[in-house]
Parts: sequence; structure tokens; C-alpha cells
Amino acid sequence: MDKVLLHCCCAPCSAAIVEWMLQAGIRPTLFYYNPNIFPQAEYDIRKNELTRHATALGLDVIDGDYDHAAWLCQVGNGRETDSERGPRCLACFRMRLRRTAEEAAARGFDTIATTLASSRWKSLEQIEAAGNWAVEPFEGVSFWAKNWRKDGLQQRRSELLKAYGFYNQRYCGCEYSMRE
Repeated sequence: MDKVLLHCCCAPCSAAIVEWMLQAGIRPTLFYYNPNIFPQAEYDIRKNELTRHATALGLDVIDGDYDHAAWLCQVGNGRETDSERGPRCLACFRMRLRRTAEEAAARGFDTIATTLASSRWKSLEQIEAAGNWAVEPFEGVSFWAKNWRKDGLQQRRSELLKAYGFYNQRYCGCEYSMRE
């Protein structure tokens, strides 16, 4: 892995992963692409927290832009009542990770990974399937399917959340999970 593009959902989920990568000699570029997040104010808070943290570490952040309407068309169609870890989440992961893979290919990254795999509320199987699907059309780009919940990273996430005073949301970001 020479160049890793790390899809990031928020600063709390990213901090321990980024710390681990830096300690392992990997200097990721962070990619903030989360059109699922609702409302826009929530999206902006999460983006600003991630950017603040990345700037403090001297890391680059690529903003994938906010297009919630496109997300609703692609992911929300008929999936509004799906539960967490259901088909809606898989569709959401596929959309976000395909966009990450596109960005990686366009910018010369050879590996993508995602902080989505750090959340105990998400299905690792869905994330891995979505990541592998996302990179299929892009020769030279692979998906790093690491379980970011192991090796003390969950505990470290909690510690860094407090140490940095991150804003910590209580739902994944979409309006459907907000109801749950």
C-alpha cells in the first residue's frame, strides 16, 4: 500500500484508525463523502470536526461534496423502512465506496479503506462486500477490508473522543437511522 484513500464518516470513527495508520507508517488522505447525512447542518458539523482533526495532524482532506438528493434517489427508493444492517445500508455503503474508488482511481491511489468498519452498529460483511464491489471497475485500486474494531481500536476511539472533545453523534447520519 503506497497511497491510501480513507473514506471517513466522522472524526470520532476516524481518529483511532488514522492514529493506527500513522504509527504503521501509512499516511492516508482522508475522503469525506457522506451524502447520506441529514440534515445539512449535521453534515457540516461532522465535516468540520474531521477537517479540524486532519489539519491538526497535517493530513489532507478531500471533500466529496454533499448531494443528499442523489443519495435519496439511489438509496432511499423503497428502502425507507429497512432496519439498520438491512438492504438500505448495503446500498448506502456501495454508493459511498464506489465514489471513493472513483476518486482513488482519478488521483492515483492504489488502496481505499473506510472508517465505516469501525462502528459496531454496521455489518462488516456488508462493508466488505460493498468495498470489493466498489473497486471492481478500477484496475490498480484495491479495497482494504480491515476490521477496525479489533486490537484495542474501539477502546482507543473512546479515549480519543474524550481527548479531542469531538462532537459525537448518536445515529449513523441518515434520516432513517435517526428515527431508530
